[in-house]
Amino acid sequence: MLNIESVNHIGLRIEEKSRSVAFYELLGFEFVEDVGFEKGHPIIMKHPSGVVLNLLGPANAGNGKNILMDVEEKYPGYTHIALTVSDLGVAKSFMNDNNFEITGSFSFGDMSAIFIRDPDRNVIELDAYNNVHKEDLSGYSNHP
Repeated sequence: MLNIESVNHIGLRIEEKSRSVAFYELLGFEFVEDVGFEKGHPIIMKHPSGVVLNLLGPANAGNGKNILMDVEEKYPGYTHIALTVSDLGVAKSFMNDNNFEITGSFSFGDMSAIFIRDPDRNVIELDAYNNVHKEDLSGYSNHP
C-alpha cells in the first residue's frame, strides 16, 4: 500500500487567465503565484480550507465544451471535483447572488449536493451533510 497523506493539488486546464482567477477568487481561493501560464505552467491558488488549485493553460480547443462531460462520447479522465461545504442552503444563496448557474443536484442519505461549472465548464460538486459526515456510499446510484 502507498502511504498517501493528502491530496496535494487539483490541476485544471483553463482558457482565459483573468476570468478563471476572478471566478475562483469569488469562491474564496487566493492567488498565490503565476509560474508561467502562457508557457503551460500553473497559476497557483489556495483556499483557506487547504485546497490548492493549479490553473493550467492556455487551453486552445474545446469550443466552450468540457470533453469529459459535454460530448456524447465518453473519454477517460477526471470529471469533477467535490468540495464539502458546511451549509448547502448558504452555498445555493451564494451561487444565486453571484449569478452562478446550478447545473444539477442530488441527495441520498444525509448528503445533498449541487453542481456548478467554472468559466471553462469544469464541474464542481458542492456537498453538505445533514448530520455527521458518513462514509456510507449506498445510494450513490442517484449520482447524476
